[in-house]
Amino acid sequence: MDGAAFCTLFRKNRLLCSISGIFEVYKMKTIQLTPSCKDYLWGGEKLRTEYGIQSELHPLSEAWMLSCHPDGPSYLPDGSTFQQYINTHPGCLGTHCEKFSEFPVLAKLIDAKKDLSIQVHPSNEYALEHEHQYGKTEMWYVLEAEPGASLYYGFTHEISKEEFERRIQDNTLTDALNAVPVHKGDCFFIPSGTLHAIRKGIVVAEIQQNSNVTYRIYDYGRLGADGKPRQLHIPQALDVTLREPPKAQDFHGHLAQCDYFTVDAVEGDFEDVCDETSFTSLLVLEGRGTLTETATGESLPIRKGQSLFLPAGTGAYAVTGTDLKCLRTRV
Repeated sequence: MDGAAFCTLFRKNRLLCSISGIFEVYKMKTIQLTPSCKDYLWGGEKLRTEYGIQSELHPLSEAWMLSCHPDGPSYLPDGSTFQQYINTHPGCLGTHCEKFSEFPVLAKLIDAKKDLSIQVHPSNEYALEHEHQYGKTEMWYVLEAEPGASLYYGFTHEISKEEFERRIQDNTLTDALNAVPVHKGDCFFIPSGTLHAIRKGIVVAEIQQNSNVTYRIYDYGRLGADGKPRQLHIPQALDVTLREPPKAQDFHGHLAQCDYFTVDAVEGDFEDVCDETSFTSLLVLEGRGTLTETATGESLPIRKGQSLFLPAGTGAYAVTGTDLKCLRTRV
């Protein structure tokens, strides 16, 4: 190859690389995630019929909308897992997540057609020692509640460990529980160790630690898919349960805030910035519209029942549409 031909080829390759770089710069960064789903015996069909979750499972009890947990990962449009995306995109979670050894958050939609078990989740310390994964602090945002719906949230008064064990044995535990009427828009923060149960007729969005450790205390004598009573975890529950009423929390204007997540409900059109400190997760709870990134100029249609992940550093974005309501989570 002579010098002139080499120079011509070099210029063409530079042009192709430049064009490729332009497309990379202006490629939309926001990702729509597809959930893993669960068919626990207490679930209903609202996640399918009202939130557009696609699954062949019946009932459709839970959709894990933002998850790296091996028990139920979320997926990208190309079929890869959310964890695989994180592994190949260093920095996408933001500087606030550098202190965690794994992705800190798991977000779900939950449809309780029947009562869930009365249960508790352990602290990090207990779970790491006994279960080899982290404990679970969580929050619920009530999306739907049938008239008269309620949930269990801690105790009405402080009780001893001995009384707790006796009430479990003689089936009087619910007499000491704090039964709270619920309505659409209510929010509950549930630190690890808090006894709780979602009851029938409620749909919630749950933001929680990235954990799947649950200790069942009472399950109404129900049988599992194998025809046997579902497993209870009484010794563990006696170890970890806070036997007291829930404490009031001040989240400084947020729905919930802890080391693992900060959650806000955003209604209508809004503009926001996803900076280098944290990713942004958006669960679209109502309505439909468009998400537009300022830096790329790219847009994505959005609707009720979708989960969107904006990598840290995405920059400014705008959400516009009709009757929109989103649950926004950051670290």
